[in-house]
Amino acid sequence: MGSVNSRGHKVEAQVVMMGLDSAGKTTLLYKLKGDQLVETLPTIGFNVEPLEAPGHVSLTLWDVGGQTQLRANWKDYLEGTDILVYVLDSTDEARLPEAVAELMEVLDNPSMAGVPFLVLANKQEAPDALPLLEIRDRLGLERFQDRCWELRACSALTGQGLPEALQSLRSLLKSRRRCVSR
Repeated sequence: MGSVNSRGHKVEAQVVMMGLDSAGKTTLLYKLKGDQLVETLPTIGFNVEPLEAPGHVSLTLWDVGGQTQLRANWKDYLEGTDILVYVLDSTDEARLPEAVAELMEVLDNPSMAGVPFLVLANKQEAPDALPLLEIRDRLGLERFQDRCWELRACSALTGQGLPEALQSLRSLLKSRRRCVSR
C-alpha cells in the first residue's frame, strides 16, 4: 500500500466515501480538495479525486452517489478499499435509520473485512443538527469493537472539523495493520 519517496515513507490509500443522497459527500470532497465551495448536483455514479494529506499521505477519494437506485452498486466500489468514510446528514433525523441500515450493509460486505471506517457527521453548523454523542448512540458504533473506527463532527460548508477528519484518516491508516490483525 505504500511507496518510498525522497522525503521518506509515503503512504497511498484508496478511500471510498459513501452515504445517503444529500449528506454532503461531494461538497466535502471538494472542500477537502482545495477549500473551494462548489455548487453540486446529485452524483450519478462517482467522483474521484486525488488528495495530498499531511504526513506524506496520498489519498484517492471516491465519492459514490447515494441515491436509492445507486446503492445496489455500492458493493462494486469496495474491493481494494483502505478506509471507508461514511457521511451522515446530522440534520436529517428522519433518515437516520436508513443511513444506519446502509452503513451496516456496507460493513457486512466481505471486501470490508478489517477495513477501518470514519463516520463524518456533516452539517454540524446547522442549529437543528443532532449532537455527536446522540449520533454515536443511534448508530450503535460501540458494537464495532472488532474494527477500528472514528466519529467526527464536521461542516462541508464552513470547513469545521475537516482538519480533524484528515487526521483521523491518517490515524486509521496507521492503525490499519493492527485493525486487520485483531
